Amino acid sequence: MRGYEPLGLDHVVLRVADQAASERFYTEVLGCTLDHVNERVQLVQLRFGEQLIDLLPGRRGPDGMDHFCLSIKCAALGVVASWLRERGVTLEGDVVQRRGAFGTGPSLYLRDPDGYLIEHKPR
Repeated sequence: MRGYEPLGLDHVVLRVADQAASERFYTEVLGCTLDHVNERVQLVQLRFGEQLIDLLPGRRGPDGMDHFCLSIKCAALGVVASWLRERGVTLEGDVVQRRGAFGTGPSLYLRDPDGYLIEHKPR
């Protein structure tokens, strides 16, 4: 048992060349609403239904993907972290408080076999 139940997608983070143009596209064309701005890291969070699409300046790689976040249900994220480590998964740092589609709370990062960054965040 992995120590958690999958609940769905929390958010995706995109690296964009022109943050203002991307924000206009996602709000005016796709119907997102501005949810939050984190000035410290230049992050714009747009709400699309229950989930968030986060925009960060500075395109990275051909696809612009920074990471995606999986929403989970668990008793303790530290237990999940231990379970992952026992299976040889290298975590990117420790459990840290971060903001997501369902509020601020603990999260952790890991990478898949292709190097994609995946965040796990309890709801």
